[in-house]
Amino acid sequence: MTDRRAARTAEADRGPAPRGMSPFGAILRRAVHATPGAIGGAFADDQGEMIDGFTTRDPHDWALLTAHYGIVLSQLHAAFGTWHFGGPEYFIAQHAVLDVVVHAVDGGYYALLAVSEPAPLGHALRSLRRAARELHQEML
Repeated sequence: MTDRRAARTAEADRGPAPRGMSPFGAILRRAVHATPGAIGGAFADDQGEMIDGFTTRDPHDWALLTAHYGIVLSQLHAAFGTWHFGGPEYFIAQHAVLDVVVHAVDGGYYALLAVSEPAPLGHALRSLRRAARELHQEML
C-alpha cells in the first residue's frame, strides 16, 4: 500500500471529530476506545500543560495525572540527554491498579494513555504510537 493510499485509508477510518470535540480530543478518544481497559488519554506540552484529553474519570484529576507524568518524562529527557542517548521515545509506569504509557510527540509534546490492570500493554503502546503520529500530523 502506498503512503498516500494509507493516509487516505487512515483518514476514512478516523472520520469526523464528534461535535464539540477538538481533533486532538477525537484522536485520544479513538485511542482510548481502541484499547481494552483504557480509562483516558491526554496530549500535553513539555511543561505538563494538558492541551486536550479524553477520560472516563474526573477531568481535574486527569489533568493532574497528566502533569505529573510530564514531570517524569522531563526528568528522563534530562537524564538520558546527559548520557548522550537522546530522549526516550516512551516509558511505561506500572502501578497496582493502573498502568500509564507516555509517548513523546515530535515538537516537545507527549501523549499519555492510562489502562486499568490487567493492562494489555502491547496493545496500549500500539494505540498510543498511532495516536502520537496522528497528533503530530494534526499540528502540521
